[in-house]
Amino acid sequence: MNNTTGTVEIVDYESKYNAAFAYLNKEWIAAYFKMEAADYKALDNADTYILQNGGCILVALLDKEPVGVCALIKMNDPDYDFELAKMAVSPKAQGKKIGWLLGNAAIEKAKQLGASKIYLESNTILVPAIQLYRKLGFIEVHGRPTPYERANIQMELSIS
Repeated sequence: MNNTTGTVEIVDYESKYNAAFAYLNKEWIAAYFKMEAADYKALDNADTYILQNGGCILVALLDKEPVGVCALIKMNDPDYDFELAKMAVSPKAQGKKIGWLLGNAAIEKAKQLGASKIYLESNTILVPAIQLYRKLGFIEVHGRPTPYERANIQMELSIS
């Protein structure tokens, strides 16, 4: 995607993006909440926790600099194939539709991997994020267990 403020490219995660993946997520979590055990598990062990378990991470580059990330975490669940998780966009890059691009790329990746349903958890104080998820087609669901204290909304997307 080209625009007057630079070129945005969505790429697959490589280990060189490990620090950006952790930093971008820790940045937004610390701004609104506190880091939890499940955060550290995913962010400090992206290779083993996400990639080696059948998931993937996408990175948004703005003029070749990583400014956004998003993970698909493989779920061992009868209802869902992947959890859309750890989506973060640097404050300096917000307003450039990077979340929209990452979300669409993640949905396309899930389709390529044969997924039929994606799950996510968030918090309703993150109004732009919830609006983005709804725009991507996610609908609210209830009653799933969560490892996060901060999660007060659960959503799903059927893609089959």
